[in-house]
Amino acid sequence: MQVITKESLFDAQREDLRRVMELLSLREHHARTLLIYYRWDVEKLLSVLVEKGKAYLYSNAGVMVDDNLSSNIRRCSSSSVSCEICMEDVPADNATRMDCGHCFCNDCWTGHFIVKINEGQSRRIRCMAHKCHAICDEAVVRNLVSKRHPDLAEKFERFLLESYIEDNKMVKWCPSAPHCGNAIRVEEDEVCEVQCSCGLQFCFSCLSSTHSPCSCLMWELWIKKCRDESETVNWITVHTKPCPKCHKPVEKNGGCNLVACVCGQAFCWLCGGATGRDHTWSSIAGHSCGRYKEDAEKKTERAKRDLYRYMHYHNRYKAHTDSFKLENNLEETIKGRVTISEQRESALRDFSWVINGLNRLFRSRRVLSYSYPFAFYMFGDELFDEEMTKEEREIKQNLFEDQQQQLEANVEKLSKVLEEPFDQYSDDKIMEMRMQVINLSVVTDNLCNKMYECIENDLLGSLQRGTHNIAPYKSKGIEKASELSTCWSNKASDASNYLPSDDISSGGTTILKRDRPSGSGSSSNDNINECSLSKRTRKEVSGFFDLNMPAEVIDRN
Repeated sequence: MQVITKESLFDAQREDLRRVMELLSLREHHARTLLIYYRWDVEKLLSVLVEKGKAYLYSNAGVMVDDNLSSNIRRCSSSSVSCEICMEDVPADNATRMDCGHCFCNDCWTGHFIVKINEGQSRRIRCMAHKCHAICDEAVVRNLVSKRHPDLAEKFERFLLESYIEDNKMVKWCPSAPHCGNAIRVEEDEVCEVQCSCGLQFCFSCLSSTHSPCSCLMWELWIKKCRDESETVNWITVHTKPCPKCHKPVEKNGGCNLVACVCGQAFCWLCGGATGRDHTWSSIAGHSCGRYKEDAEKKTERAKRDLYRYMHYHNRYKAHTDSFKLENNLEETIKGRVTISEQRESALRDFSWVINGLNRLFRSRRVLSYSYPFAFYMFGDELFDEEMTKEEREIKQNLFEDQQQQLEANVEKLSKVLEEPFDQYSDDKIMEMRMQVINLSVVTDNLCNKMYECIENDLLGSLQRGTHNIAPYKSKGIEKASELSTCWSNKASDASNYLPSDDISSGGTTILKRDRPSGSGSSSNDNINECSLSKRTRKEVSGFFDLNMPAEVIDRN
């Protein structure tokens, strides 16, 4: 998992370009065209190459590779050209031929490119010829557009660079506001939670705040339910009746079943029917509604049940969310107590177990908080009504709620222990508290793991999980994305060496240059091996300390 900044975006894109260029012996703009078409998924590109062949791979992406098109014949072959777009004869110097063989005047090409760039189609500008699906050489586009609109040429360059993020399912912009300018690249699973270098934690799949163990769909529905007025409507349905004349909701505030609206209309509270005002305590004159109407009763009872069910889960979700916010304030208090304890004349100098326990409390509290929206949809009628019988739902709900209850009890115990004023305790009492914090941290971590296993295997395992994948539980916390490291030479010199040529007479080919330092005998293969070795070394040594381990073990490791 890596952070891609504005400075490292070029290097990130170049890695994939280099792989395709070396494998297929292509020029850069052909490799980029292939990668944009296959959404920068190199593995998918290679699988299509193996299964369907090179010709299918190229034709689908609009790549026309003309091995005979040398660097000096971008110009059309004859001395003058009749442009089929504007129907004028122009000198060969004012016309350009693409890889597909079509030749038109530079003015028509330029106008075509400007229109496509303004329409946002910079990444795949097709040839102007009828029924030709070839993608135009980006160097030709850059050269011709820059002569008339330099700012538009810069926009074209930016679109090509940002296609690595916009079209790549494994790379996404950080959703921070104001935007930090970073993008995050994941290596394997796109269903995960990440932390950008700016500090923001978010779900990589839906770009909302972290919400595991809720699936993205569950979280989207829950946020909408909490924000809109759906529950207000439910309350109105349960506690009011519409006036039969003006249809405004009327709330009953007395014992008599004859109610009157502000518009002056009297009606029966039991059935909602319009009546006169003549009545007794037992009946309304000229009105009788004693017959049972099943549909209306069922509708009212269902609305009341749904409202109470929502309030049950929402109140607990909000309670744990509020506790999480208050426990965040506890962090400064604990750090102050640690500072006081370290300054005392005592044999105990290491208080890292307190910070480790606090971090464990944060993660467990967050899991517990989001487990309630998960349970609301998992055991409700909205998403899985047809996939579980009533008996199956009841068994699964009991299994989940047992684990949820155990986790809740231990999280509250851990929170209570961490709030103790240990800076005023004796050494023996601090050691006792230390063992409590470590043991409770281990227990809560194990319970979180078991809850996720229960969700993945027992609850969602037998259902259709296509839209309900959840981010896995990370015992060591949400992984922080590292800065993208480049195994090439200095970025500034490299960027200038990799800049595409704007010379049309040179065939518009973008040439990749990597000049070796003078006196160096290393080859490009040596550099690649060093790159892979350094990556492998970083992967082996990078990691996190287990927050559940005693402080002595962490120091020893």
